[in-house]
Amino acid sequence: MMDNTLIPTEWVICKISEIATVNPKKIEADPDVTSGFVPMSHAPTDYAGRLQFDEKPWGEIKKSYTNFQNGDVIFAKVTPCFENGKAAVVEDLPNGIGAGSSEFYVLRADAPYVSEKLIYALIKTHGFATEGAQNMTGAVGLRRVPRKFVEDYAFPLPPLAEQKVIAEKLDKLLAKVDSIKARLDAVPDTLKRFRQSVLAAAVSGKLTKEWRGNSKNISSNYIEWGWTEIPDGWRVEAYCELVESRLGKMLDKSKNTGLPTTYLGNINVRWFEFNLDNVQEILVSESERSELSLQHDDVLICEGGEPGRCAIWKQETNEPIVFQKALHRARVGGKISPTWLVYNLKNDADNLMLSQLFTGTTIKHLTGKALKKYPIRVPSLEEQTEIVRRVEKLFAYADKVEAEVNAAQDRVNKLTQSILAKAFRGELTAKWRELNPEIISGENSAEALLEKIKAEREKLKPKKKARARKKA
Repeated sequence: MMDNTLIPTEWVICKISEIATVNPKKIEADPDVTSGFVPMSHAPTDYAGRLQFDEKPWGEIKKSYTNFQNGDVIFAKVTPCFENGKAAVVEDLPNGIGAGSSEFYVLRADAPYVSEKLIYALIKTHGFATEGAQNMTGAVGLRRVPRKFVEDYAFPLPPLAEQKVIAEKLDKLLAKVDSIKARLDAVPDTLKRFRQSVLAAAVSGKLTKEWRGNSKNISSNYIEWGWTEIPDGWRVEAYCELVESRLGKMLDKSKNTGLPTTYLGNINVRWFEFNLDNVQEILVSESERSELSLQHDDVLICEGGEPGRCAIWKQETNEPIVFQKALHRARVGGKISPTWLVYNLKNDADNLMLSQLFTGTTIKHLTGKALKKYPIRVPSLEEQTEIVRRVEKLFAYADKVEAEVNAAQDRVNKLTQSILAKAFRGELTAKWRELNPEIISGENSAEALLEKIKAEREKLKPKKKARARKKA
């Protein structure tokens, strides 16, 4: 139970079950009435998110699912939806009634004495989420928050008048927070488009148009690659003319012999970088070690998975590292740099032009035969160097903005919890209490309010019928 010293003296601490019914009895309605059905996926995770409804006849849904009505607070009880904060105050239900996944808890506030918005706010606190996750029971992967935990969880109950003020303040403050969060959440997509436009300008020559000092263009015959023109002085050459390329080692334990050797697979290659957290070993002969070992500036290109995804090998290792057959190793000649090859592949993957080389229907592949035909626009090495310098500078700017946005998102997420914590410590309404002592004390106090709730519940209890005495 929460410490009384953490709340204002006019408040009282009780259990959720003392001010709200947990999973109230099912509602009765005409089977033909259209009601709101809520799959768990429709429950929002953000504080001000709106609940979405599917319309279904009440007769189809009343038996198998959790029932609720307008004003109820619902939240997911099963992992990971509980930890993700899937919850809502039910509003705007067709006919005022509805049903949802049985993996929801329903909390119905004791109206008109308790604000459902305050119950919802408590459910969204970090404390409730953390303690609920710690108390989960059941098998791994499908753990649930126990009902007793919910019923016994401490609820700091303010006087009724103060509840309304707190709810209004939370609505206003957290709406502002959500607005800021929405703007921040939109930035990664903007940065993604920015990086794509930088690469498009880079490989088309637009990024260095003024640097080149020659804006004359010549027509191109590569319309299928989206090119209508290329800069004067640039050439178009096929991948096979620019790169020495080959696939890697077949992973066949029954046939492979030799020394255990670390190898890279498709999963280890990301765009522009490698993930080496889960590298494995394969038996490789001495001749294969020599033939398949990676060298500095080798480009590894995914043959499947996300065909074309690639990165430049920059690691310095004492032991040889080879690559599996799902990867192409590209060693550039003297006409292009490894970075220029990677920029072209990323740009053509982004604009979907690379997909015209893919084979397969469900699972796509970029075969060696198809890759040989891949056309690449080739500027001078001097211009390639200048383009790479400019791209890296612009990407560094985007990376800086992204880091700042991530830090701001973290602060905003903490701000929501800070506001909720202040609400339940009475800090949001401290000044208001000073100005309104008469409506939060005596018969208007939280203690008196809790007694009213208990009295109302007693009235609503079904009366026991007196047993008729048997005649002697």
